[in-house]
Order: sequence, then C-alpha cells, then structure tokens
Amino acid sequence: PLEFSDCYLDSPWFRERVRAHEAELEKTNKFIKELLKDGKNLIVATKNLSAAQRKFAHSLRDFKFEFIGDAETDDERYIDASLHEFSNFLKNLEEQREILALSVTETLIKPLERFRKEQLGAVKEEKKKFDKETEKNYSLLEKHLNLSAKKKELQLQEADNQVEQNRKHFYELSLEYVCKLQEIQERKKFECVEPVLSFFQGLFTFYHQGYELAKDFSHYKMALQINIQNTRNRFEGTRSEVEELMNKIRRNPQEHKRANHFTMEGYLYVQEKRPAPFGSSWVKHYCTYRKESKKFTMIPFEHRSGGKVGDEELFVLTYCTKRNIDTIDRRFCFDLEASDRPGVPVTMQAFSEEDRKLWMEALDGKEAVSIFLFFFFFFFLCAQLDKIGFTIIKKCISAVETRGINDQGLYRVVGVSSKVQRLLSLLMDAKTCNEVDLENSVDWEVKTITSAMKQYLRSLPEPLMTYELHGEFIVPAKSGSPESRVNAVHFLVHKLPEKNKEMLEILVKHLANVSKHAKRNLMTVANLGVVFGPTLMRPQEETVAAIMDLKFQNIVVEILIENHEKIFKTLPDATFPEPISMSVSPPNAPPRQSRRQGQRIKRPLAVYNLCLELDDADSHSSPREDTPTGSMDSLSSQSPTPAFPSSPPGLLDGNHLIMDSGDLAGWTTNLPGQSRPSMVSWMNTPSANPAATNTPPSAFFFPNPATGSDKAVESVAHRKARAVYPCEAEHSSELSFQIGAIFEDVQFSREPGWLEGTLNGKRGLIPQNYVQFL
Repeated sequence: PLEFSDCYLDSPWFRERVRAHEAELEKTNKFIKELLKDGKNLIVATKNLSAAQRKFAHSLRDFKFEFIGDAETDDERYIDASLHEFSNFLKNLEEQREILALSVTETLIKPLERFRKEQLGAVKEEKKKFDKETEKNYSLLEKHLNLSAKKKELQLQEADNQVEQNRKHFYELSLEYVCKLQEIQERKKFECVEPVLSFFQGLFTFYHQGYELAKDFSHYKMALQINIQNTRNRFEGTRSEVEELMNKIRRNPQEHKRANHFTMEGYLYVQEKRPAPFGSSWVKHYCTYRKESKKFTMIPFEHRSGGKVGDEELFVLTYCTKRNIDTIDRRFCFDLEASDRPGVPVTMQAFSEEDRKLWMEALDGKEAVSIFLFFFFFFFLCAQLDKIGFTIIKKCISAVETRGINDQGLYRVVGVSSKVQRLLSLLMDAKTCNEVDLENSVDWEVKTITSAMKQYLRSLPEPLMTYELHGEFIVPAKSGSPESRVNAVHFLVHKLPEKNKEMLEILVKHLANVSKHAKRNLMTVANLGVVFGPTLMRPQEETVAAIMDLKFQNIVVEILIENHEKIFKTLPDATFPEPISMSVSPPNAPPRQSRRQGQRIKRPLAVYNLCLELDDADSHSSPREDTPTGSMDSLSSQSPTPAFPSSPPGLLDGNHLIMDSGDLAGWTTNLPGQSRPSMVSWMNTPSANPAATNTPPSAFFFPNPATGSDKAVESVAHRKARAVYPCEAEHSSELSFQIGAIFEDVQFSREPGWLEGTLNGKRGLIPQNYVQFL
C-alpha cells in the first residue's frame, strides 16, 4: 500500500512504489484494451468464431490480478481465479462448432470501455498533473534555495511564502493521486470481472447443444456473484476508512507521521566541493539519522532524472553546528562532522528554517532550538465495559429483537446523528439509563438504537477484541484450512479478558439471530461482518496497510457468527498451537505432493472444481439442521472450493442472496448419495463408485496416466498406516493429524502421491510420504 504520510516525505522508496502501482495499472489497461478488441471480433467475425474464442480464452487465462497487502480473502482468491475458470468454459465451447448470435455489446464492451475511460483514464490524467507538479515544485525549490541571503528581507519573505504555497499544493495533489491509485487498484477486481461474468451468462443462453454446460455455469456464476458482492461490500467499507484517514493526515500531517526506527529523515542538499576553478555544487540527498547509534546515512536521489537511487553513504556523527549566513551565502545550512573524517565537515542545507531546527534538534546540534508540539484531545464521555455498558447492550439487543429483527438493512441503515447522541447520553447516565424504554417507546427508531449500540462499541477505550490480540486474530483469516481458522479463532477468543469475552458472546449470539432472518432483513453473515468488523476490531496504529486488513477483520466476525455455539460454549483444545504457527510445516517433514485435478471427459474442469465435498454428517439422508442462514455468501470457514450442485430455491438479486435454512436443507438433500468425501470429478464413474457396478470393493479401476487406458489396480483396502510426520490439512478433503495417528482402511488415491484413509471416523486424503504402512 501507498501511505499518505509518505507523500510528505516523498522518499525514493515512495516513488518506487508509486511507479509499481502505475505499471500495474498500465498492465491492466493493456489487458482491458486487448479484451475489448477480442470481444468485438466475436461480434463481427462469425466465420473465425472458434479462433477468436481461443484467443479470448488465452487472454483471460494469462492475466492475473495483483493485490494490495500481504494476503487475500477467499472471495478475492476466487475472483482472481475466475478468469482462468472462464477460459476453461470458453475452450469447451470450441467443441460445439456452431455459429451463434452473440450480443456482448451491452454486457461486456460498454462496461469495460466505461471503466477504462472513466477510471483508468482519470488515473492517467492525475499522473500527468502529478508529474507536472513534481517538476514545478522541485524546480521552484532549487531556484528558491539559490537566492542570495543578501537580498532584502521582504523579497526573501515573499519568496518563502511562494515556495510554501507551492509545496502545499504539491502535497495536496500527491495525496489525491495516491488515493486514486489505491482506489482503482481495489476497484478493478470487480469492475473488470463482473462484465466478463455477465458476458458469459449471456453467451450460454444461445447454446442449445451446450445446455448442460450452461446449467453448470449458472452454479459457478452464483458463487462468483457472492464473491464479488462480498468484495464490493468490503471495498466500500475500506474506501470510506481510507478517505477519512487521508482527511486526517491532510489536516495535520505531523500528528499522523508513521512511527519508525529513524529519529529524523528527509531531504537535504549536500555541498560537494570541486577543484578551485569549478567551485562547489549542491546535490539533493535523502538522509536518515538514528540517535541511539549516531548513524547518519545519505542517498543521492533526483526526482527529475528518472528517479534512480544512488549509492548509500553511511557515517557516525561526531557533532553538528549551525552555519550562519555570514559564513556562507545560503540559508538554512548546518555542518556535520563524521568520526572517520575529523576536521572535514560536511555542509548541509535544509528546505526551511523550521526544517533546519528539526534536524538540529535531532542531531543534538549547537544552537539547536527544541520544538515542542502539544496535542490536546477534546473531552468526551468514555464508554466502559462496566455494569452500565452491559445494560446498554442488553437493552438495545432486546429492543432490536422485539421490534426490528426483520427490518431491511438492519445495522446498515444509520440513524440521525443528533438522536443517536441524545440516546447514548441518556443510556450512559446511571440516573436515566433504567428510565429509557426502548422496547415500547415510539420515540426511538430501530435505526437510532442500532447506531447507538455501534457507537458505544466504537467509543470503548480499547476495541472489544483488544489491541493486543488484533494481529493474532488477523493471521488465521489470511491462511489455513477452514477448520484451522475456526480452531484458531476459538483459541484466541478464550484469551480475551473475561468481560470482553462475555460482552462478545452476548453480541455474537444476537448477530447470529439476526442472520437467521436474512431472508427478510437481507443481513447475511457476510453483510454483518462488513458492519461489525471495524466495530469489534481495529489496529492501534491507523495506516493504509491496516485499513487493507479490514476485509480480514470481517472474516473473523463471520467465523464468530457461524460458529458461535462451538466458540463460546466449549473450551478450546489445550494442545492447540499458537495461531501464528498453524500453517508452518514441521522442519523435518518431507515435501507434500502438489494435488492436481484428474482429466475431465465430458464436462469442463471448472464444473468439477465447484462440487461440494460434504462431511460425514452431511449425507443425503441426514442434512444438517443447524446450517446458519446466510452462510452461502460467507466463505470464511467453508470449503475453499465453493460449489452448488443444483440451483438453490433462493432469490439472487443485484445485491443479496436470499435463502432460508429450509431452502438450504432441502437443497442439500438433492445431492448424489455418497458415503464419504472424495474427488467428485471421478465420483460418478463406475471405477470410483463400486456400488454402481459389480466390481468387488477391494479392486478399483483407475485410468493409467501414461497411456490413458484403464488398468486394474489392486487396492490396499483394509490395511492400516501410522503417521510419521504431523500434517495440517490445506483443504476440506484432506485430513489433519499428529505423529503416531493410526489410519484405517487405507487405499491408494487417484491423485499421485496421495492415499485415502479414515481417521476418527472421518474419511479424507493423506500425503503418501507422511505415513508408514503397518
């Protein structure tokens, strides 16, 4: 991410990151341009339809989105993979060899052209302004610094004012450009993919021969629509937070300066002396200083010469002295002396007198003027996790569940600010708290009550899930299997202070109840995660990088809602490792064989990737009774491979997937019968399902990878194996186990390097080189 505070330093690394963002956007622009060209060819070149489709498929397959930050959500990963899945669908269409009438102008061409023109075009214009202002700013600065100190004071003041105004304008433009860069980086994922998704939906309606393929695509479309909607919701929340942070930094840059290990850093002009006839020159350097070690570094960098970073020079500071204008014909100068060059001072020039004072103070220079900045915070009524706090939350929850549990947009629709503040002041006053009747009074709207409750939680001195555990909660949301994510959050919740855990349990139980009414209030688990992620969790330091983790905060809240019974009613496993190390492989474990899907015969590979892999408890005869409403749009703790075997009886509109638990239960009962999780791509073939043929259960027929022919392979059914290394499952179809675990009914899997076995009643895949046969 690009930090707004870096706009004021304008360091070489900041410029490198800006160029990286620009290069990525240019790559996206070229990709969209090529995609548009290919799409138009599909309309006019019906005779070359197959070739055009192939090229279009290649364009989709070869492009990959980049993301800001160190990890992606599951939704973003599915969006990233969607272009590759689209490519697979398009390749299957080549087999049809039919001339089809395509209507892609409205669904693909116009949205992408609009995005390229309005969004990417706007970024290009901002870049031109930014580059022009950079040239102007530093040219004026050099001209200003070259002014003779002997000029009249009035002239010097006017020149100083002009430079300061120009610098402010430059910083304003830099902030806006950085904000625009990051906005478009996040926006492009759904702005680019959604038109392609619409195009594919329209394309398949024209295929009579491809009826089955079109039906399969509709399932994938629904899953991806949920991914896009979740990502869009998180984007909206992230954008508002970023804009708020930008405005805070604009108002007071120094107050929001990022903490780092340098005592002082910034640009200085360094005097480089030349032989007598040539005098001296002044070269701009980016300088840093660490007070504890007295190490001073200088890196030459010129913004106007392509931004190439020069060689770093480091020395240990001996002393610093202010230079007066009677000793040098330049202002804002001071001398430094290095320990390895005694008696040879280096003359530096700061950008202003205030800048010189800051450097002098940091360097412990002579005549240094200390600058003390005092920041006063306004007094406000501070919320606490006390008896009144619990009363407030319980009263609000009771009122919401009595009066507004079915209100559309519950917790998303905000109340009038003045009414919310008035209600909060009454509730937080011990004298009036018990007199406020929220359940029966018409004076307080439901949206006022929900806004007051959220405002109370945000007003706590520390977020409900604490600063200390914030980073630990984020880690499992970024990686690991669904099961390990739930276990990690379960473990961390029980590390919270008792009052925090008690309050969190009350709130999450209520949110789970709200999600059960999602068919009417439209507040699914994912929507509640977007609302309460920033409310229950926030980092101690407010930066753009921290804001980019908002989407993972939302996922943590989704996990809490979907698994609240397990998390709050049971104790975590005492042997569970710290979450930070969950995904780390044991140091002596052998490398695991990478899994690959089998060859498809009639259906596209993407379809097989979509199939649900149910737990043993989720057989066709006994569907789950406690499936949480709204879980279809939350992928935080589900299988990493979302899929839907048949169209659900719910309603999918432009913004929400509406489905109740009865619909979902009825939907899952239509799944093909299966006794254990397995690779669905070969589940329906006779070789994989002995019940469908007369083949004995001890022998399975697998295609030979080398020849493609069927070869009878005698399985090792009923054999046992022992784990010689521990393993953490990376997919719902795999097993997690510790050293010494005994597996029953071990068989060779169709996937090279993998076995299938049963552990504690659960059937799944096992890395072959992690076990030893008994």
